[in-house]
Amino acid sequence: MAESQTEIQTASRAAFRELLDTLREADERWVSEEWGLTDAGSVADGHRALIHILDGALACHFESDPAHPDFRRIVSPTRKMTGDNPDAVYFEAPIDPARTYRVQGNTAGAVYTSITVEAGASDGRYATRTAGVINDTQFDIAPDGGYELFLGGPQRDRNWLALDPEAARLTTRHYFETPEPAACDPTLHIPLTIEVADDPPGPPPTWDDERVAAGIHRVINYVRGKTVEAARPTDDRPTWVSTTPNVFNPPEVPGDLAFSAFDAAYAMAPYMLGPDEALVITSRWPECRFANVSLWNRFLQTYDYVNRPVGRNRSNTTLEPDGSWRMIVAHEDPGLPNWIDTEGRPFGIVYWRWFLPEGDVATPETDVVKLADLREA
Repeated sequence: MAESQTEIQTASRAAFRELLDTLREADERWVSEEWGLTDAGSVADGHRALIHILDGALACHFESDPAHPDFRRIVSPTRKMTGDNPDAVYFEAPIDPARTYRVQGNTAGAVYTSITVEAGASDGRYATRTAGVINDTQFDIAPDGGYELFLGGPQRDRNWLALDPEAARLTTRHYFETPEPAACDPTLHIPLTIEVADDPPGPPPTWDDERVAAGIHRVINYVRGKTVEAARPTDDRPTWVSTTPNVFNPPEVPGDLAFSAFDAAYAMAPYMLGPDEALVITSRWPECRFANVSLWNRFLQTYDYVNRPVGRNRSNTTLEPDGSWRMIVAHEDPGLPNWIDTEGRPFGIVYWRWFLPEGDVATPETDVVKLADLREA
């Protein structure tokens, strides 16, 4: 029998075990009745969401350094969280408000591009508020779609965004209105770089015990912020968030709500449908830069947009002769235009986005009907 070896105690080992404890706590508390999960399907969804959150933490936060930032994709068809979107690609990067950054990119055909500053999101923590945004109506774009922006530092007349003293991360939004979801297009490339523009630092330090432990703690903060430290389902909600199944509240611009955009209007509501029911939604698209609707589960993860029509934008919505539209949220294809597939889920969330809307955005109207009646009509 091999002799027992003395375990080497390091900061990284202590941090790693704290991460394991965090995952265990998330399993025992977040994926439980404490957060309203009372059936096996919801628990399975919770564990999938937890794995996706951990994946995001490792991909974007473990090796994260505001002195040597780079943009990393936040969500994808296999990493869903925080209300992802089939018609958009998002990136994030860490920043230090005391520095100046140069961002270079290309719109790559997006109908809307922006950079949002997240305050309070240092070291993997959940942002406390949105602290600034600049969109493509506010900076110069070359004929080939290229642009250059500066963030922080001395004020500039154009192509510049100030950094709040609590600024910690950037979120970029790239929205596309195409018949097929842009988020799963393997050929879509969005050029985007960021670098320190004032007194660029030398190479980052070697990955020693202290630095590895710090990276693991960023992962812990990220996981906790989206699970056991997140708002419970019963906490206060913005007024544009309906708690009445199958009924929407009037759309609103969210102000400085964390991870939202200053220049968009939103609305959301839960749907609840029996196996033979459909939710019929009627409205019309407003004048705006981008608009879409998508379905989420209770963990704010989109449904399977790679294989199913689980959302609509203006390019794949069939209009009525008067310019209005009718969408049908149902478990089966009704054989009519604008079907949105629930994946057979009796409960979920319907989420609307309207970017740079002009004037008031009409509240979508709803009616729950029998699917058979729709087919017969």
